[in-house]
Amino acid sequence: MPDHDVLIVGAGPVGLLLACLLTQNGLRVAVCERRADADTRTRAIGIHRPGLDALDAAGVGAAVRREALRLVGGEVRSRGRTLASLAFAPDRPVMILPQTRTDALLRARLAARAPEALRRGWTVQDVRDDGDVVRVSVGTPDGPHVLTAAVVVAADGVRSRLREDLGLGWRRRGGRATYAMIDVADPEPGDRAVLHCEPAGLVETFPLPGSRRRWVARQGAEVRLDTPQAFREAVETRTGIRLDLTDQGDPTVFVAAQHIAPRVARGRVILLGDAAHEISPIGGQGMNLGWTDAVHLAAELRSALPGRMPDLTRYEQRTRRATRVVQRRSSFYMSMGAPAGIGTVVPRELVIRAMGSRPVRRWSAGIITMRGI
Repeated sequence: MPDHDVLIVGAGPVGLLLACLLTQNGLRVAVCERRADADTRTRAIGIHRPGLDALDAAGVGAAVRREALRLVGGEVRSRGRTLASLAFAPDRPVMILPQTRTDALLRARLAARAPEALRRGWTVQDVRDDGDVVRVSVGTPDGPHVLTAAVVVAADGVRSRLREDLGLGWRRRGGRATYAMIDVADPEPGDRAVLHCEPAGLVETFPLPGSRRRWVARQGAEVRLDTPQAFREAVETRTGIRLDLTDQGDPTVFVAAQHIAPRVARGRVILLGDAAHEISPIGGQGMNLGWTDAVHLAAELRSALPGRMPDLTRYEQRTRRATRVVQRRSSFYMSMGAPAGIGTVVPRELVIRAMGSRPVRRWSAGIITMRGI
């Protein structure tokens, strides 16, 4: 008999949520996380309806609602004009909560259900599927260990080592650009998002809990936005808004890209979340897609374990379909904020105006809030 029903590699928000779902149904779960301490980097902030449903299923939805800021809507501007204004329906909320807090709530939930499940500072070095069990070699602070599990779930992120070791592939999808972001104090952050789809490139801004606001700007090929001065100048040039970035640290520069693994499972090893697909953060749907993946995978694992190997056909089909839909949407969002000449900007503005018009406004808000995923 294996040591665990499921061994999860990676304690990010998706791996933690899967662990919560499985432990509350009595499965024996271990989560191996190479970092000894919690990840405090500025990461995802948006929680859409499918993600909130997943957090409810994991038992942390109420806590997230108490801490999160709820967006009531957003607007899109270009060249000093408001092109579209959308409101989010009560049943399709967009909640804003920094990933560090979401992770903390999930860790607390897991600790309450299975105090020994999370293994910090445990680095998975090798995975061997023996047919009826998976043997996992792990480096720990106390030396090497070998664990066994009926199923191993790789939730180890976009740069998944397990995906590479298994030879599951990593195909490039449409949509790639570089952005810079910075979080600043704002005594009146409000409850609406604003997107500036300007000729020189996107500037978007979101209110955060705790009287703060996040600013994101697309970085051009010739202008880097990796200092407060460069970031401030770009925002002011594009929007006319002058940010106070006094005593502010450097912006975080990141590449938004999209990929998909052609297969999400090999034998008893399964990819989950960012290990299975990379979604551009422009649109804020990657973490939420990972959570919905986890809900569907948990259902398949619960129905089969510990007695038999789960049939992953439905999980794989559903994951691939949803990934393609979300990647198409994210690619569209990125194109709306790409630097462009007036010959592209004018028709782009017409498209945005059409999406904000009364006949399709509700449909547009539904797409933004992940309806159909």
